[in-house]
Amino acid sequence: MVATPTQTMTMETTAETMTERPAVDDDRRGSGVSARWRIVAWLMLALVIALISLVVTVRSALLADVGRDLNADIEQEIGEFRSFAEEGRNPETAEPFTEVHTFFQVLLGRQQANRGEMIIGVPERGPALLVQGPGTPTLQEAGFVEGQRAPTDTQAFAEVLRGPTSGIVETDAGTMRYARDEMRLGDQRGTFVVLAYEQERVAEVGQTTRLMVGVGAGALLLAAIIAWLAAGQILRPVRQVRRAAAEITERDLTRRIPVRGNDDIAELAVTFNGMLDRLEDAFTAEQRFVDDAAHELRTPITVIRGHLETLGDDPQERAASIALVIDELGRMSRIVTDLLALAKADRPDFLRLQEPVDLAELTLDIDSKMQALGDRRWSVSNIADGTAVVDRQRVTQAVLQLAQNAVEHTRPGDLIELTSRFARDAELGPIVHFEVRDEGPGVRPEDAQLIFERFARARNLGEFRSGGAGLGLPIVRAIAEGHGGVATVFSEPGQGATFGITLPVAELPPALPDERQEELGNSGVDQIGRLLGSGRQS
Repeated sequence: MVATPTQTMTMETTAETMTERPAVDDDRRGSGVSARWRIVAWLMLALVIALISLVVTVRSALLADVGRDLNADIEQEIGEFRSFAEEGRNPETAEPFTEVHTFFQVLLGRQQANRGEMIIGVPERGPALLVQGPGTPTLQEAGFVEGQRAPTDTQAFAEVLRGPTSGIVETDAGTMRYARDEMRLGDQRGTFVVLAYEQERVAEVGQTTRLMVGVGAGALLLAAIIAWLAAGQILRPVRQVRRAAAEITERDLTRRIPVRGNDDIAELAVTFNGMLDRLEDAFTAEQRFVDDAAHELRTPITVIRGHLETLGDDPQERAASIALVIDELGRMSRIVTDLLALAKADRPDFLRLQEPVDLAELTLDIDSKMQALGDRRWSVSNIADGTAVVDRQRVTQAVLQLAQNAVEHTRPGDLIELTSRFARDAELGPIVHFEVRDEGPGVRPEDAQLIFERFARARNLGEFRSGGAGLGLPIVRAIAEGHGGVATVFSEPGQGATFGITLPVAELPPALPDERQEELGNSGVDQIGRLLGSGRQS
């Protein structure tokens, strides 16, 4: 079975779709929580960790300060005791002390115990004396004497009086720090003890910690509210993108996201809008291709169907019908080929710009191919001598199309002239210009602005009637614009026409003098590049 052009087109399109369209991974496993809540949750987690670290660090520092402060207070009291003992005189009588009990009475009468602190004087004979600060556990003075047990903390006090001279002990009332020193007056001995309980100051640390936790909890609540609002504000463009994507249909691709600011979210909106632009262009190109194909293929299909339905048994009639059908099928094949070329014009791989092309060799190669198009006087008036980075096959296709167009509008023996030259253009800079000049009827001003559009044909050309589909010159323009150039035409009715393509190049050949460049620019491209006084066709 022979594939018709329509079938071929369908198979090619299907093959391209299968090749270029990757499989969509519809695996939606993952969190079902919204992005807004996830942002708030992660922020709250970070703040909670930071707050816990802060509370633990501050509490540890405060507890360490409690220990240092208590040690400093104890050392201060011991130092005052030693200084008073070295003096050895009663400040009230100015006489030396003779009894340890009296010494402790005078000393402790001048002391002011700090919070949680207890200062005790234990003479060898007589009751113990003490001064208690606020928050100190209650002890009965009479019961705290050497050799006897106090009503509370008996084991702890025994360790204080008989153990190391300083240390930390655990009591029923909590952790206690202490320091002890001895004194002697004659044959009398005494013990000076400073006790400091931690529970009061530790309780203050606990209050400070609870205050920090309360303030931190309030700060977390406020931060959660702010994070919720901020996340909503930040994610608003994302929601707009989602809504826009939901509203997009194959009939309406004009929806765009408003861009505000220049942050990452704004860049996301710009990227999404760019994607929509590309989708709209692709859809427009696809729709145009379908419309063009339906528009242009309808007539040959109708002709083929009509002749096949009325096909008779007469051999001559059958031969004529088959010849006509084959001719129409050939025309359909050319139309499909041209439509595919135009459909691919916007694709990145439409041109292959790789290595520099020798333009002199390219011009001669095009000239040899042009001579097979018809019985005309073929001529080459100028050849560009140098190289340029162009798509050799596409340039050949464009110039041959211009030559074919000239053949269709000239008689056998008419002159068709090919020219290629380097020049400098005021807008494009260094350029290479290919042109085909003929001696045909020319192009009317009202046609000049339309002939590069799809399916447009020049009118009122007398005996010259083109059998083409009106896609040749649009392909020429697509190739020129793909190179960043323009397609040009210069003509006056009855005096022939000059069609060309102007392609920008990186630089002009060194062998071309600046004066020659300026001369070509003034007399060549600047004149030819005017579309009958209306500017370049672009």
